Amino acid sequence: MSGVRAQQKQKTRQALIVAAFNQLSAEHSFSNLSLREVAREAGIAPTSFYRHFKDMNELGLTMVDEAGLTLRQLMRQARRRIASGGSVINTSVLTFMEFIDTSSNQFRLLLRERSGTSKAFRAAVAREIQHFILELAHYLEAETPCDANHAYMQAEAMVTLVFNAGADALDQDTQQREELTERLIWQLRYIAKGANHYGTHQVNSKPS
Repeated sequence: MSGVRAQQKQKTRQALIVAAFNQLSAEHSFSNLSLREVAREAGIAPTSFYRHFKDMNELGLTMVDEAGLTLRQLMRQARRRIASGGSVINTSVLTFMEFIDTSSNQFRLLLRERSGTSKAFRAAVAREIQHFILELAHYLEAETPCDANHAYMQAEAMVTLVFNAGADALDQDTQQREELTERLIWQLRYIAKGANHYGTHQVNSKPS
């Protein structure tokens, strides 16, 4: 019975996370969410919320972790597709844009809390972005001529560019997003070409 109860508790906890994400929108940020509304959408009494989270802040931090994990898992899937012969940059950008399209509220949360008023939330988003950069840096170090230092700088530049483009993509129509995607692919190619040049020539000093 204890295993069944644990499963049910995990199911309810996940229902609260999903309910909170569902209530986010361009006009409705996490700070606008109420515990009562989230509990109602999850199908539980407001008092039962505290069996799963200490408060709304703990729920929000869990949501940040989940959003970051979802994005990293998608990009890992993209790298597996690349290993089967896909274009590295094209496949990665299209996968990221799919995330923006299908998980827009998760990305909105990362964007807003990245520069929000809560220090704990800013730190949580920064950790997720750092995980993303490090995974990409390890991949670039293994698959390109770049050493660890140049791979990290390349990954950092790429992630910054992609996140900024993602922020623009949220409110764009289909044609605008397609044009943005094309520009982003070319911008990332420029970064990759420059990084490969330095990696090939083993330049370890600062650029003049």
